[in-house]
Amino acid sequence: MPIYDVFNGDADGICALIQLRLAEPAETTLITGVKRDIALAQQVPAGEPARVNILDVSLDKNRGAVDTLLAAGCSVFYVDHHFPGDELPDSPNFTALIDTQPTTCTSLLMDRHLGGRFHNWAIAAAFGDNLNAVGEELADQAGLSADQTEALKTLGVCINYNGYGASVEDLHFHPADVYRECVKFKDPLELIDSAPAAWQQLRDGYEADMSRGLAAPVLSETATSLVVKLPDEAWARRVSGVLGNELANRNPDKACAIVTRSAGNIYLVSIRAPLNNRSGADEVARQFPTGGGRKAAAGINALPEGQLDQFLKVVAAFWA
Repeated sequence: MPIYDVFNGDADGICALIQLRLAEPAETTLITGVKRDIALAQQVPAGEPARVNILDVSLDKNRGAVDTLLAAGCSVFYVDHHFPGDELPDSPNFTALIDTQPTTCTSLLMDRHLGGRFHNWAIAAAFGDNLNAVGEELADQAGLSADQTEALKTLGVCINYNGYGASVEDLHFHPADVYRECVKFKDPLELIDSAPAAWQQLRDGYEADMSRGLAAPVLSETATSLVVKLPDEAWARRVSGVLGNELANRNPDKACAIVTRSAGNIYLVSIRAPLNNRSGADEVARQFPTGGGRKAAAGINALPEGQLDQFLKVVAAFWA
């Protein structure tokens, strides 16, 4: 029976699959893309029964495709922390590990499922998903040194950074290739110590893009919100998500959003709820047709320029 691994192209999706495949080695077909490409389940062929693992993408956005796969006799294992919709599929072939609490992520759910066998990959993913307090607590409990903790944080952030872009052409590496390189290592600290050229390229790219992003103009700022505007350039699309995380870390009482101009007079939008009130990002995003995500972090894939002022008003009012 064929096996399909469907996963988000960010740090959380990649690190969740790394843990699963280290625990259960198998030849599988990989289905992934840029972080915002979340309608991935529909890429799985539904012509014959298969085993399908879906990691770190919203069931709500993939429900129709999942129902089709289940009807075709597929078994579906779903692990995620995004809004799943009002109810889960009622099928004996559907197994789910879903938790939408803002202090967890898909890799942490996978870590729990596997009994912590590859715990450092889950810690790296937590940092990549901007769960810094969680990552630091887990690293401390695991007895990691300050240098090891910082190394896992940098790795998680850089893998996450690589997932952002309007298309895979914007990225340094295709997320499937990042997974293939990382899964060679049972412990991410071994990867870091080996210092492969690709890792150095990714880290250098992150530092250069972040430097430009932090100098970007502020579009709107209130006592409870901050919105920054980026241009229609590949570096801006790459840095948009991690820049949102960094601004949130620097402004813990403010919701932070990055609006990145794209072709056709539209914007890609990344939203971060205030770190001191990690909720509401998904509610704001879902007020717009292409929006979605989770309580602490969400996005809008195509915000028309004519709705930009409306978005700014919603952000300013929601957390006021």
